[in-house]
Amino acid sequence: MGDVDDEYVVLAAEVFSLLSDTTRIRLILTLRAGEMSVGDLAERVGKSPTAVSQHLAKLRWAKVVQTRQDGTRVFYSLIDEHAALLVDQAVFQAEHAVDAIPRHHRAGDQSRSDSTGGSGHASRDSESDR
Repeated sequence: MGDVDDEYVVLAAEVFSLLSDTTRIRLILTLRAGEMSVGDLAERVGKSPTAVSQHLAKLRWAKVVQTRQDGTRVFYSLIDEHAALLVDQAVFQAEHAVDAIPRHHRAGDQSRSDSTGGSGHASRDSESDR
């Protein structure tokens, strides 16, 4: 991990700023299921295709999503798991703020543990994995 003076701290703050929009969070959560078109994403998040396209452009600029063109249709997918993991952790934190026993801590609830190894919390990578 970097120092508090590290240039990545500034970039990390920009990532959090990018992710501070509910539509973008919903798009990232939706794209965990795989590649989708703008129209499908718009329907899933309850926004217009134009609005979704604008949010996707910001996510693409930040290298969170990538595109694939098939004829006239453009499909979006997450580039890697990092943004989804950040969003998952933010949702877990929100659950702690709202519920006495957060959903991801309830026995037998696997609905939110798919990206965290079943624990509801992301495990730390070893030094060799970084």
